[in-house]
Amino acid sequence: MLSELLQGTDTGAVLIIQDSCSYSGQHLLKSFISAALNKEEPVHVLGFDVSEEELKDGLTASTQRLHFHSAYTDPLGWTNRSAFTVHQFCVEELTHLLKQTSHPKPVTLVIDSLSWILRHMSPPAVCKTLQQLKKGGAVRAVIGLLHADMHQRGTVGSVCHLATSVITVAPGTKGDEAVAKITKRSKSGKVTQDEEIFSIKGDFSVTVVSKTSHAGRRQTEPEEQQTDPTANLTFNIRLSDTEREAKEKLALPFVFSKEKKTALLQSGPGSGRILYEPDANDDYDQEDPDDDLDV
Repeated sequence: MLSELLQGTDTGAVLIIQDSCSYSGQHLLKSFISAALNKEEPVHVLGFDVSEEELKDGLTASTQRLHFHSAYTDPLGWTNRSAFTVHQFCVEELTHLLKQTSHPKPVTLVIDSLSWILRHMSPPAVCKTLQQLKKGGAVRAVIGLLHADMHQRGTVGSVCHLATSVITVAPGTKGDEAVAKITKRSKSGKVTQDEEIFSIKGDFSVTVVSKTSHAGRRQTEPEEQQTDPTANLTFNIRLSDTEREAKEKLALPFVFSKEKKTALLQSGPGSGRILYEPDANDDYDQEDPDDDLDV
């Protein structure tokens, strides 16, 4: 699945590369930048973590379509010399920034990294901007680097929940290998997960070495799996074959069987006749049959 994501993301996609202090996702981020440049796609980078020189170092693809908006030296805008600041992370400012360079098609926006923005802006405001960018327009796709161990679990979960793809990287068993846990959400709502071992070459091309044994096939999230509601009960509500057979043979008192219906509906001798013998004390008036009802 990692190779598929490198080949291209859908319009309106938000891809999050989630790393930690044990393994940096910076090289994988540059792999996505290199893949986009090789497809002659315009790429705009909001640079907080590294300088422009460090980001472009090692990229073999043409960087003519790569536009770096530096926030590396002054991310908070204290000196008013930065090309971009944390507080400019909103749809209006980003649209104005992208319009400064004319491109025939929407651009890929790379955020290096989202952690800088989340440290100085509220998570709801950041998620709102990402959600607006998903709608398309000037931005075709968003690729962001997120240092998960810098934030609370709820903040990381909120950002990853609105992403269409999340790649969580961790060190592998060999020095030049790493493990990528990939979660991808399709437009239909289906969620697939893969776990792959990969390596990054000097030109930032990615080679998938293998898939782990328990992720050889795509797995759905637990919410899509059918669960047994009777699994954790303290009593047994299941019937054995003998109990089920006895239940089926039981005749309920207010349920008419076929035999009962036939017997009741079949006419016999004297059926439908009312026999009444007048009593000697009966006071019956032909002129007023209901006289005995008067009070």
